[in-house]
Amino acid sequence: MSCPQFWQVAAAAMPRSWLSLSMPAYKAALVDAAGTLLVPTERTADVYLRYASKYGVQLTEYEVLRRFRSAYNTPWGQSQLRYVGDGRPFWRFIVEQSTGCCNEQLFEEVYEYYAQADAWALAPGAVQALRKLRASGIQLAVVSNFDTRLRPILAALGVDSLFDAVVVSAEVQAEKPNPVIFETALQQLGLRPGEVVHVGDDRRNDVWGARDAGVAAWLWGVDVHSFDQVARRVLLGPAAEDDEE
Repeated sequence: MSCPQFWQVAAAAMPRSWLSLSMPAYKAALVDAAGTLLVPTERTADVYLRYASKYGVQLTEYEVLRRFRSAYNTPWGQSQLRYVGDGRPFWRFIVEQSTGCCNEQLFEEVYEYYAQADAWALAPGAVQALRKLRASGIQLAVVSNFDTRLRPILAALGVDSLFDAVVVSAEVQAEKPNPVIFETALQQLGLRPGEVVHVGDDRRNDVWGARDAGVAAWLWGVDVHSFDQVARRVLLGPAAEDDEE
């Protein structure tokens, strides 16, 4: 028996979990930013009201949240993209609609609050899991619908160095679910769609968008519930699911 044939026979006889340990299921993991990797440290309505109350706004938290959701889900007609450059036009619309106040100073205070690292927390266990993946030779990238505040936020949180690529919609002029943003990430990583998995909290933008680009996708909070679980599935593939049962 030749050497290649020997290893083929040996591999066929190995438990699946042994093979998974030496052969990761994916070569790279892409992660969404807000709602997946990054979590707001305060509720949106609380933040908006804290600043808006100084300008005479007397809405309740429920009213602000309802107005915020309505504004956010309203088709954005001023440009093809929501986040152009620093995203100020879009976020000015959101703040004005959410609070009923058109004061420019109010908008700037809210906008600058969300530019600070204190407004965001990393998902529990994210850093440890991402470091584990990097140590295992897995490439990492952020793929996010965000404006130009994202890179400074990641740097301030001390995690920018964990990623081989950061693909921001405002910079590449394509927003999820447009497959172009995922294709840009693949180009920067030098990988094919089948070698990568994406994790995000929005079914339309993250799951359907990634799959339209040929990339596997896991819905945060449904398919995976922690970054430790993400790491195990990236490294072990189906064997990780066996361990979870």
